[in-house]
Order: sequence, then C-alpha cells, then structure tokens
Amino acid sequence: MIGPHIEPTAPYLQGPSDIFMQMHILTGPDDASNFVNFWAASGSTNFKAYMHLTRAELGAAVQAAHAHHMKVTGHLCSVTYPEAAELGIDNLEHGFFANTQLDPDKQPDHCSRETGSMTLAKMTPDSPESAALIKLLVDHHVAITSTLPVFEANLAGKPVLRGKALATLTPQALAAYLFNRNRRNTSPDSPATQRGATNYKNGAQLEHKFVEAGGVLMAGLDPTGNGATLPGFGDQHEVELLVSDAGFTPAEAVKIATLNGATYLNQQDRIGSVQTGKDADLMIVKGDPSSNITDIENVEIVVKDGVAYDSNKLLESVRGRYGEY
Repeated sequence: MIGPHIEPTAPYLQGPSDIFMQMHILTGPDDASNFVNFWAASGSTNFKAYMHLTRAELGAAVQAAHAHHMKVTGHLCSVTYPEAAELGIDNLEHGFFANTQLDPDKQPDHCSRETGSMTLAKMTPDSPESAALIKLLVDHHVAITSTLPVFEANLAGKPVLRGKALATLTPQALAAYLFNRNRRNTSPDSPATQRGATNYKNGAQLEHKFVEAGGVLMAGLDPTGNGATLPGFGDQHEVELLVSDAGFTPAEAVKIATLNGATYLNQQDRIGSVQTGKDADLMIVKGDPSSNITDIENVEIVVKDGVAYDSNKLLESVRGRYGEY
C-alpha cells in the first residue's frame, strides 16, 4: 500500500478510567502479564502504557515484554517518570510534559488532577529536580519522545497556518479546528495560559538538557484529531520546533527524527539514514534543510521501498478527506 510501514502496537495498557471505554481494563499485575503475552503472540511488536495503571501493573508488563525482547513506552500519569525508570520502561512519550512527580495532589498509583502541569512548572531546565530526573533517565537508558506540536497548539497564534495541511481536512474538521483556534487566540490572558506558555518553554528546553546529558531523544507527533497536528505535516513541524524552540541544530533535529527512532526499534541497519545497502525510504525536498530547517516542508518526491511518488499527487488524493473516519 502507499503509505508508511507500520509497527503494530498492542492496545494500551490501561487501568480503570473513563477515557477510552473500548479498552481492556487491567485488573492487576497478572492480568498485565497475560495481556502482554496475548498480544505478543498476536503479532504486536511493542506496547504502550497509558495514564491509569498501577506501578505493579506497569512493572509486570515491562517484565513480560522484555521476556519477548519487546519494548514498552508510556504516556503516564498515575506512575511518575522516576517510578517508571526504576521499573524498566524503555521510552516516555510527550517529552517531560506527562511527568507528575511534583504535582501537589499526586497519590501513589493515581493520576493527579494537574496531569503533570504543576511538575513542569516547577521543573525549570536548571533546577536540581530536573538535573536529578535527567540523570536517572540516562542512567536507566530510558529514551524520550518529543511531541512539541501538540503542546505548541495550545499557545495563541500557534502553529502558523499551512495551506497544504488545511486542504487535507474535511470541511467539518476544518471549521471545528479554526473555530477552536480562534477562540483560543481571542480569549483573555489568564494564569493558566501564562503557565501553559512557561511550561512549553520548560519542556522544550528540558529536551535539549536531556540530550546534552547523553539521553536518546526521538521525534513524534500525537495526531489526536486536532487540525494543528496532522500526520506528516506535524512530523515536519516537530523537526522545525526542535530547532526553533528546543535549540538543536538542523542536523541534530533531523537525526532525532530519523536515525534515533530507527535505533530505538533496533532497525538502524536497515532504515534511519541514507547509506548504501539500506532501504530506499526517502523524502526529497527542494532546498537545504541543513541550513534552513523550514525547507523540510518543500517535499517534491517521497520514496518508499525504492518506489518514487509525486508528493503533490499524494496530497491531492487525500484533499478534503482527513477527518472522515
């Protein structure tokens, strides 16, 4: 099929909550182990822990996954980053935005009301708390996935509207996105919005501190249906934000978005960089992203498995379709 290769992740490892009623609710550590074993036998290649599960459940899931030589990532809340690192988790989603260790109402094995916002407000890049956390993550070989676009979308005037991206939305999805974006842009400033801006800055800078300390950072997106974070377009913008907001060089940002992910998946011998003998999965742009990172948007040709596709024709084939399903 035309489109990316997919690494099949099992349904989320999730405890009781009202977020996704269609998901299996874990009943304890044994259930978590059985869940991992079932989906590993069913063809899943990795696992994701979500916001509502206990430390015992996460630990059991990690142990079972590692027995299958598979990895566990997590968008956490009930389990803090330090707890997850000690339990052996392999990756943490959404940079430092989902860590709840300093939230004032945090109780063991329960998601806090702030879901990490108070922790990030306190964890400035040069704070002793951030230094201790980064050291712990690096020492335990825990990777981090940056998803800056989904958080930038909460800031007034962000992101800059891109015609090509908006053209892929259904009329209904486009109207809903622009309505919410305008409502955010015209709302009066408040302590919550000010803290959101501060947290975004802290989160971006912490990612740079993490890499400086020897941590492995990858690039993601989290395309949850918000018109600001579309697949493909949002992945390009993530690379741009790694440069403009997190302080990486263009070359560093491109490596984070390509080779680092391949290495995490243990596929660096096949994908992740342009090298003789590797798969011909490429994007060809007009310009030089190594000196001007926004040139990454000027895609002319996409190559998958050695087959070249016209980027504009691909986009035309999905014009007005995103949001249908």
